[in-house]
Amino acid sequence: MIPEPRFPAEPWQVRETEIDFDQLAQAESVFALSNGHIGVRGNFDEGDPSGLPGTYLNSFYEVRPLPYAESGFGYPESGQTVLNVTDGKVIRLLVDDEPLDLRYGEIVSHERVLDLRAGLLRRTLEWCSPAGTRIRVRSERLVSFSQRSIMAIRYVVEPVDDTVRVVLNSELVANQPLPPASGDPRVAAVLDDALEAVQHAASEQRGYLLHRTRGSQLLLAAAMSHDIDCAGSVTQELAAEPDLARLTVATRLEPGSSLTLTKYVAYGWSAKRTAPALRDQVQAALITAVNTGWDDLLAEQRNALDDFWDGADVEIDGPEEIQQASRFGMFHAFQASARAEQRAIPAKGLTGSGYDGHAFWDTEAFVLPLLTATAPRAAADALRWRHATLDLARERARMLNFTGAAFPWRTIRGQECSAYWPAGTAAMHVNADIAVATARYVRWTGDSDFERDHAVPILIETARLWMHLGYDGDDGRFHIDGVTGPDEYTAVIDDNAYTNLMAAQNLQFAADVVRRWPEQAADLGITEAEVDHWRSAASRIALHFDGARGVHQQDRGFTDRQVWDFEASAKEGGYPLLTHAPYFALYRQQVVKQADLVLAMHWATDAFTAEQKAHNFAYYDALTVRDSSLSACTQAVIAAEVGHLDLAASYLAEAALIDLDDLEHNARDGLHIAALSGAWLALVAGFGGLRDQGEHLLLRPQLPQHWRRMAFGLRVQQSRLKVEITPGTVTYSLTGEEPLTLRHVSVGTDELLTLADGESVQRQWSPVVPLTPRPHQPAGRPPVTLSKNGAATRS
Repeated sequence: MIPEPRFPAEPWQVRETEIDFDQLAQAESVFALSNGHIGVRGNFDEGDPSGLPGTYLNSFYEVRPLPYAESGFGYPESGQTVLNVTDGKVIRLLVDDEPLDLRYGEIVSHERVLDLRAGLLRRTLEWCSPAGTRIRVRSERLVSFSQRSIMAIRYVVEPVDDTVRVVLNSELVANQPLPPASGDPRVAAVLDDALEAVQHAASEQRGYLLHRTRGSQLLLAAAMSHDIDCAGSVTQELAAEPDLARLTVATRLEPGSSLTLTKYVAYGWSAKRTAPALRDQVQAALITAVNTGWDDLLAEQRNALDDFWDGADVEIDGPEEIQQASRFGMFHAFQASARAEQRAIPAKGLTGSGYDGHAFWDTEAFVLPLLTATAPRAAADALRWRHATLDLARERARMLNFTGAAFPWRTIRGQECSAYWPAGTAAMHVNADIAVATARYVRWTGDSDFERDHAVPILIETARLWMHLGYDGDDGRFHIDGVTGPDEYTAVIDDNAYTNLMAAQNLQFAADVVRRWPEQAADLGITEAEVDHWRSAASRIALHFDGARGVHQQDRGFTDRQVWDFEASAKEGGYPLLTHAPYFALYRQQVVKQADLVLAMHWATDAFTAEQKAHNFAYYDALTVRDSSLSACTQAVIAAEVGHLDLAASYLAEAALIDLDDLEHNARDGLHIAALSGAWLALVAGFGGLRDQGEHLLLRPQLPQHWRRMAFGLRVQQSRLKVEITPGTVTYSLTGEEPLTLRHVSVGTDELLTLADGESVQRQWSPVVPLTPRPHQPAGRPPVTLSKNGAATRS
């Protein structure tokens, strides 16, 4: 039987109408709120029941040892794990002395709504206690985009039939017990009682807790304040202890009356400030929020999202599930970054503790293309964070006896935290991903100050790294050996195509910025001879082609290896392979965890002809098991480019619905921010055909069968470009002071168009005719399809 989708397809919201106690943690990830600085999971206001309690502050972490059976040169000695900080969400309710716990009594009605335009989590509940008393609860929660340190909740209780006695306990709680981590290596470590109490205080309607981490020695402050509105008499009591501050509010409610509690919570942390300074910081933020008031916080929240959606929205007249899921993904990408302000964008954002809260190459390769084109200030902040860690990357390179800078594979603060060399430090492409993302931001925005101060040193130091890692071969080409590409089932190999092509772009971009900023380059000791070597290496980068099979090799010799027995894996239920097979077996055979050469065809599009792309895609699609959430979106982009639009639509659905439909059964640990951002890439780079590697933005529009319209916005320089695709026709419209030249490409057409402010231009398009039959996928790994009821299934 095909399951019903858990969340009905609605264009601007995600709504839950029934509670599945076995899936609480997944819902908590879906309904998480963040602003890039604070993240709160969608736990129930009352605290219990919960799947995984979670409140996070970006880059607030504890260190932990990384044990090795055998030590090795260059292995990092400690890791970093994001911490569940002081929880300010908790508002416990007692009704005639019985706690509101949804596992008991009767849930008469329940609804939670994540409003993607308002930036709010709304909840309505009617509950009958075990003693038969009925009450209604309405709550709204936000994490403010306008006031970075603030989370706020409005909680309303009213009786249904009879007079009731109610008690609210509004709390700040530190060191919450957490469920044990699973055996899945992608799940975070759990650190018990990681916060050491420093100070606590309570007065009037405010409470305050200050803690310090034991290892990383980071200070954390949380403070709360309240407004209470009730027609009847109210009794209040406030108390604080090292790990708990609590305001208790008690009253008697007659039918038709209500008790409204508005709770403001302020957070702050620091590695350098003193305890009094941090205390004063959060108290000031708290007073500002209280002075602003609930209604104005709501208005500010809506204004921030109105501005985002005005230049970013993707409108789809097609499957309602994809419309909802694409906006859900963009909303969470924006949440993860909006107020991060020179902090990392973790793989899970601030929606869960998966991957220990680390940031990877995912950010630059999948999230930043979305943000650069829709929320460029957030993209700039993420890249400024990388620049802030440049000295650590230089130090890491020196320790490994490299030149230049070696950025970490996974990190919170900037130090390498990967304990596995083949799928960690050897994945040197992260350095080119960062460099190319930096160059992309400059090209899209024209931000010359950023280029001078941040792009120049990043590009130069990463270029130096590639010149150290690579060498001139006897064949006259520039080779890079002993690295791991995006495909983590093929490790420590030679001439990975993606790594080489991205390194070549890195080298070329570095040479270009040296020409534009000679004084800054001179400060870094750059010589003309060094730049000439960069250009030469970039022009001669090695790329291997298997003439017998008519395809490029993912790495040197890849297509000569034995092909994995996918039929056996499918019969044994052996996916994901990383939990069913030893890496030694995976590394020796043709099996691809995630798009690698196919990713190279997206981001280094000019390195391949149309015929090569078609044959490469058909070959590698049959080998790619998509055991990574990062794969489907890239496969969608290239499937669309080579004319397999129905397959592209299936891969789009897999990327977009990965968390709403919990396709990989791991959304409990947090959302897949890069995959959700990748759904935007599948739409805009796939069906929109957007490419940005040339002098002008290129668009090659298409639509899947049965789609009637798709429109999307892009922020380019100081202008906003809108692209509207209907069957056979595309319209380009520009708003902005500066004219924009773009390249419109379709079958038999390649035309430069220059648009001025307020101008629209319409052109025709035709679908790409596939050069190969529809590719087949590995046994047991068919692409997702949408059933008639909207559920995502693997056909």
